[in-house]
Amino acid sequence: MTEKADVHRTSRRSVMAAMGLSAAMLALPRASHAAPATSRSSNTQEGEQMILGMLIFDGFQLLDVFGPLEMFGDMRDQVRIVMLAERQGPIASSAGPQVMVDATIASAPKLDILMIPGGGGTRREVNNTALIDVLRSVAEATPHVASICTGAALLARTGLLDGVRATTNKRAFKWASSQGQNVQWVRQARWIEDGKYFTSSGISAGTDMALALIVKLYGPERAQEVANGAEYRWNRDSLDDPFAKLNGLIE
Repeated sequence: MTEKADVHRTSRRSVMAAMGLSAAMLALPRASHAAPATSRSSNTQEGEQMILGMLIFDGFQLLDVFGPLEMFGDMRDQVRIVMLAERQGPIASSAGPQVMVDATIASAPKLDILMIPGGGGTRREVNNTALIDVLRSVAEATPHVASICTGAALLARTGLLDGVRATTNKRAFKWASSQGQNVQWVRQARWIEDGKYFTSSGISAGTDMALALIVKLYGPERAQEVANGAEYRWNRDSLDDPFAKLNGLIE
């Protein structure tokens, strides 16, 4: 009887152990095979910093540059910013303050993001063939390219926007759009995304566009964290553009 009781107790313990193991297995997280919500196509390996190059030139618009950079600057563990220009040294904005250059655009590191601002200096630089040629080369090799305001005119001059939907500053729309006759210019849009190209309307619109690019690369939650950190009221609607009508581009 004692031997039978011992066998019964051993069997019972084995069953309970097996039940416990099964419960533990059920509690383990299941692997997810869902596709990621973000696009990480870049020149970097997973976990490395992305490199954002901001082109500047004499007469660049301050907010075109520093609105977007403020958004990405809050992600310095994930994004490294370099200031690029045709030459080394200080570059004066249209408002006067100068910015020091980190590297010439011709010697730029391999970029993941290239941004081109607008400003009064674009009227001169559209005829700078040396700059347009190197801009074309760098933009072709960069996975994500964005223009702010009349920076679209410089990008259009490279020919890379031919057949691409794009927008630009609404007050300067006629002039900027004349720099690329084969671009599919959109009259009413705060920003446009077409493939790897992002183009924004005037000045402040570049900040909203930058957050949209962060959504593409890192997801909407990260973009909202950045906007909240800057106490910035983010306009998420890329078609919310009252300035098209204000400037007579639509009825």
